[in-house]
Amino acid sequence: MSPRRILIVGSNGLLGQKVTELFVRGTNYQIMLSSIEPASVFPVAEAQYTVVDLTVKKQVKQLVSSFEPDVIINCAAMTNVDACETERELAWKVNVGGVENLIEAARRADTRIVHVSSDYVFDGKNGPYAEEDRPEPLSYYGKTKLASENALRTAGLPWFIARTMVLYGFSPGAKVNFALWLLQSLEKGTQVKVVDDQEGNPTLADDLAYGLMRGVELGKTGIYHIAGREIVNRYDFAVRLAKAFGLDIGLITPVKTADLHQPAPRPLKSGLITLKAETDLGITPSTIDEGLTIFKSQITRTLRRLGDSNAVPAARGSGRRR
Repeated sequence: MSPRRILIVGSNGLLGQKVTELFVRGTNYQIMLSSIEPASVFPVAEAQYTVVDLTVKKQVKQLVSSFEPDVIINCAAMTNVDACETERELAWKVNVGGVENLIEAARRADTRIVHVSSDYVFDGKNGPYAEEDRPEPLSYYGKTKLASENALRTAGLPWFIARTMVLYGFSPGAKVNFALWLLQSLEKGTQVKVVDDQEGNPTLADDLAYGLMRGVELGKTGIYHIAGREIVNRYDFAVRLAKAFGLDIGLITPVKTADLHQPAPRPLKSGLITLKAETDLGITPSTIDEGLTIFKSQITRTLRRLGDSNAVPAARGSGRRR
């Protein structure tokens, strides 16, 4: 029997909203949403919303003990890679301490935890990577994500970890991701620099959300790589996005990662092998062109609702990971 009570943590983010959309369509679920913001950006009659700071153990314990979820889906994290590098105490508190708080609360409620991790647990020297490849994180962000994985693996609870990368998509009020930042910049006619030496799978958030739901429904445990079907460098992805939206490719300048002098090191030759997820979960990740078509459709529908066909909808502050 599928689990009935689902707690979605970080429900106001891009992925959290996509996961919420999928689960509220089902008639067999009771949904509790939670984020740190005072209100839900995705209010639905089918789900309650509670303000929770993952780093506050008492709040987490109270939420889990009162709702008694069968599954906790953790979509919350500090994902700004450079901020994690310079604000290490906060990064650890959110990305590791928050997961440890969920684990402690879940033990008391006999709850499964579904958690989202990153390709940044790898060093990017020999990608693409399979689930069993040895993690060697370069950045502090990657170290926090690996530590959160290890906390779950040793917790003595049923767990499901989905590693993903270059997540993009649109949801009202969600933070800016790479694709949305690029789109907003090109719409304004702004020159942008995009690296051409970082390879990976651009991943539509809707695909990751569906993979998480399948993991829940099938009761899977273990680590799964859930990412887009194609591996390209970041510049090539940017060019394809510009073409999909009919924007000026000439505004995009290819650069090397080293030229940007960013605080956090980046894995260069990365990418995730998704065969296990495709086989076990029965999912088919989108190609880049398919994903961009969906992305464009989501934005277009939102603009029509807002009565504005000339601007990309605004999003919350920069959440760009890299």
